Amino acid sequence: MEQQPYGARVLVVDDDPTVAEVVSGYLDRAGYVVDRAGDGPGALARAAAHRPDLVVLDLMLPGMDGLEVCRRIRVHGPVPVIMLTARGDEEDRILGLEVGADDYVTKPFSPRELVLRVESVLRRSRPAPQPPGTLGAAGLTVDPAARRAAKNGTELALTIREFDLLAFLLRHPGRAFGREELMREVWGWDFGDLSTVTVHVRRLRGKVEDDPARPRFIQTVWGVGYRFDAGDGEA
Repeated sequence: MEQQPYGARVLVVDDDPTVAEVVSGYLDRAGYVVDRAGDGPGALARAAAHRPDLVVLDLMLPGMDGLEVCRRIRVHGPVPVIMLTARGDEEDRILGLEVGADDYVTKPFSPRELVLRVESVLRRSRPAPQPPGTLGAAGLTVDPAARRAAKNGTELALTIREFDLLAFLLRHPGRAFGREELMREVWGWDFGDLSTVTVHVRRLRGKVEDDPARPRFIQTVWGVGYRFDAGDGEA
């Protein structure tokens, strides 16, 4: 098993003190530095005082909900977010992914599973060794080492997963990938909710396409999944 990122700071935000205590305990024993907050304003204050490497964020917080907390934390720069949602509430999961959550875990959950998700998201957020040079096609450029992407020279504000997805597609132009394959190659998961891929493709199209409703680059391949094309086309 890959060595855990000891010393990484995780902010746990949940208004249920029992959940927060259990999650914090498991993360602490896994080698993380853990901060806790019980509501939105407290989370923002903690994040401002000590910038977290990752946030475990309950969607249903009193007052300021998790979606707004996620947006406000992201104003100051990208940070990975794992959203905690109610079991079976697909709308909440989709909302969390729409605002840029990198992953979600449904309640009730196994704390050990959550620790594994934290490890996975942090591992994917750390720049891996890359061959020299940038990736590019049709005005899109990606610098994997610097974790920067641009369209026609204008920098794109991408989440960690959006960046990884764009970089992966640019490495394999013209090849169609199923959602299961993208989840395995980009997310590093062998199983999971495939709507995660669908939402991230939709968000990425909104940032790289001139007309997301008629995508030129990220094509839908019906019955298969998605393909990156450098030329013109339709979804």
